[in-house]
Amino acid sequence: MIPLLILGLLKQNPGSYGYELLALMEERHYKYIVNFTKGSFYYNLQQLEEKQYIKKIDQLDNSRETHNYIITELGDKEFERLMYMYGSKTDYINLSFYAAMLFANEYKSEELTKLIEIQIEQTEQKIFLLEQSLQHNETLPTYFKKMLENSLSHHFVNVQWFEGLLNDIRNEN
Repeated sequence: MIPLLILGLLKQNPGSYGYELLALMEERHYKYIVNFTKGSFYYNLQQLEEKQYIKKIDQLDNSRETHNYIITELGDKEFERLMYMYGSKTDYINLSFYAAMLFANEYKSEELTKLIEIQIEQTEQKIFLLEQSLQHNETLPTYFKKMLENSLSHHFVNVQWFEGLLNDIRNEN
């Protein structure tokens, strides 16, 4: 999915250099869409260039040379293919926490309580970051903003679910 993100960002921001694209991915919290590291980002950027989906255009920026990229005609076709491939797919959203919940009855309730409290804390942090992005970034594309709003509503539901699990554990004891 990283190639789709890079190609899409280059369509929105032609002539960007690698670090600029990576910064946009981090600023827009794309990590909620796909796990990526700096290394995986640059690996995919290199692969896109090797496949001629993007082209490097060297520019001078404050007396230093930067490697800026533009999407090629072949890259436009790949973007269209990836958009259809990912856009027509419906995946289940799995939290690794779900796997742990399969065996919750086999785990000490006080330890399970700690795990749920961790989930609440982490989810509330995600809510905070999503709200920050939505409130302080007027440059978000419309559909990405709607996606963040949808993600936010899911996180609110998860917090309610986690709190319900905590109440169930406390009522059992």
